[in-house]
Amino acid sequence: MRMLKPTFLAHRRGHFRIRPFLLLLFVILTVATLLAHFQYSARANNPPWQQFVYNGPAGSRPYFVYTPETYQVGTAVPLIVMLHGCAQTPLDFASGTQMNQLAERYHFIVAYPQQTSLYNPALCWNWFDPANQFRGTGEPAIIAGIVQEIESHTDRWTIDRQRIYVTGISAGGAMSVILGATYPDVFAAIGVHSGAEYRAITSPLGGGEVFLQGGPDPIQQGQAAFAAMGSFARVVPTIVFHGTHDNVVAPVNGNQVVQQWMETDFLASHGTYQADFHSPSRTIHDQVPGGHSYTVYSWNDNNGNEVQEYWLVNGMGHAWSGGNPSNFTDLQGPSASLAMYTFFKNHPMNGQGL
Repeated sequence: MRMLKPTFLAHRRGHFRIRPFLLLLFVILTVATLLAHFQYSARANNPPWQQFVYNGPAGSRPYFVYTPETYQVGTAVPLIVMLHGCAQTPLDFASGTQMNQLAERYHFIVAYPQQTSLYNPALCWNWFDPANQFRGTGEPAIIAGIVQEIESHTDRWTIDRQRIYVTGISAGGAMSVILGATYPDVFAAIGVHSGAEYRAITSPLGGGEVFLQGGPDPIQQGQAAFAAMGSFARVVPTIVFHGTHDNVVAPVNGNQVVQQWMETDFLASHGTYQADFHSPSRTIHDQVPGGHSYTVYSWNDNNGNEVQEYWLVNGMGHAWSGGNPSNFTDLQGPSASLAMYTFFKNHPMNGQGL
């Protein structure tokens, strides 16, 4: 009988040992490849920046949604609605404010409703039109409908209904005020950057004059906003930003927004929230290194809970404070996006902050 050489036997034994290892390695690599392909396909089918079109009884508008890349459906997260200003697009606003970058860091969804030239040639939200100043009609109903549509897409997002917020700049800021008054049951808190008080005007012909000189008595407008709340009336926390050198929307408008909401929240609280514009609960003076100085005023309720913040940025014009270089941002100001997110985080609908 022919005998195999010892060296050959050793080689065969080594071969038998290596073969299971190679098989296991092949299985691992195959699974990893399939998982990578699945994850790539999931990202391709559900990219971070998506466009949709809302169609409802009050009308139709496009909107965009930013979803953090690490977001997992089933995890309830806040939703922040961002309303751009005139001559802006959602992409302009997202790029300038850098709110999407904050969404990645702090895990929330961002929605950007879009005004189109069909409804306003300058791409402004029509906050000055009485048809857009009440619940159930016009642009407020459309934006609230967009929120409802996003909530209903449970295959894409799980929205924490206690943590839905809205903010905007200029015409978008004025529309945020309207949404706070008309849908206080939807928006837990609002942000207003370079905007105007509720129903500051009721005709497009008066828009320029109001922006330059301010609107009616904010106490009167606060009462009007409370009336617009109807049975949904509640204290709506607000954060306001304005530049002292804003020559498009004069700083008096920022003062009036704060004063209007003081009156509205006083009435909504049945008199338990009593704030004096000239006597804030806290005043902080600070400065961005190499940039603008600014003052932050805040007002608390009787229990010491902050209800309103007012950021007045010295030397800033008509621009979003902080953010990324663009035609509508001022990098020398404090980050309005971060300040608003922080304020929102501390003011859910049920009053229990994170």
